[in-house]
Amino acid sequence: MAINCNLVSVIGLLLVLTLLQNPVTVAGQRNSGAALFTFGDSNFDAGNKQTLTKTSVAQGFWPYGKSRDDPNGKFSDGFIAPDFLAKFMGIPIEIPPALVPNVNVSRGASFAVADATLLGAPVESLTLSQQVRKFNQMKANWNDDFIKKSAFLIYIGANDYLNFSKNNPNADASAQQAFVTSVTNKLKNDISLLYSSGASKFIIQTLAPLGCLPIVRQEYKTGMEKCHEPLNDLAKQHNEKIGPMLNEMAKSAQGFQFTVFDFYDAIIRRTQKPSSYRLFMTNASCCGIGTHDAFGCGLPNVHVRLCEYQRSYLFFDGRHNTEKAQEMFAHLLIGADKNVIQPMNVRELVVYPVDENMTEEWVPTTPATVQARDSRSSSHGYESY
Repeated sequence: MAINCNLVSVIGLLLVLTLLQNPVTVAGQRNSGAALFTFGDSNFDAGNKQTLTKTSVAQGFWPYGKSRDDPNGKFSDGFIAPDFLAKFMGIPIEIPPALVPNVNVSRGASFAVADATLLGAPVESLTLSQQVRKFNQMKANWNDDFIKKSAFLIYIGANDYLNFSKNNPNADASAQQAFVTSVTNKLKNDISLLYSSGASKFIIQTLAPLGCLPIVRQEYKTGMEKCHEPLNDLAKQHNEKIGPMLNEMAKSAQGFQFTVFDFYDAIIRRTQKPSSYRLFMTNASCCGIGTHDAFGCGLPNVHVRLCEYQRSYLFFDGRHNTEKAQEMFAHLLIGADKNVIQPMNVRELVVYPVDENMTEEWVPTTPATVQARDSRSSSHGYESY
């Protein structure tokens, strides 16, 4: 009897260890059948820019893709955050660029294109509304129920503010506020267009601290320790409008579900305390030339500096993150607490019953919530992400 009991105990222990080693399966994500659709700019571009442009794209050449020995048009040394997020969701294939003919879109597609904006008409790119129109042109690939239960990840607006800052260096506070309002109103309209197209589960990523991008530090000559605060202020004004806007949409649209990932804070925390995230360099790029090695990565006839170990860097080029950082962000998207992504993380969003209204709202981050996050981070295991 003792032998049988010991055998049962060993089998039970092995079962528990197996489950712990496969948290995605435990969470029920692997059988959810949900797809992932991404929209936005170069941060989520899976190779669409190469299809739109008539010239060679630097991201199609080494050292882009260095970590995977695969320069395929993604703006990183390897995978980007949607690649990891799709894996965590149980999607067995990479999310392909929608503009490339004959790709497998059975579990989603990337409509994001480098240089994309919300306003204007970007050269050899697509605005978000144009990306949504492209999605509608391809809707025959998916049935309505499939679209409704799938996740729609959006990151856009950075190029609008970068262009505005360059073209209006002396804009006063009222001009800045007016521009932010026009950008966020357009974002709301485009999200509404996606909702009317059948989407119901939205993941909106706030803008990064644009003034802390290596290319911005280099162009505005801020030095190594400072960021260009006027651009950070624009990003903050934009980000402050996102949560309340989505709360309003959720109240007025049946079954509209969303979550907001605080990408601004994720970048700031890593630039201020790099060692806490096992990073060495967070204010300059791994690949490029200039004071912050922020320009020219992948361009022909540009003799760039390439760091020895890209996993110690936050940025691979002047404005895009390394694969290591991208994986960190995907972990936060899928499973972080409400101080990082709220009202729910992506794992919770995907399994949230379709057509049901949300019972929770986005709430502003306060010093108290930041302190609570800091005190709980080690217990949640997110200090490495």
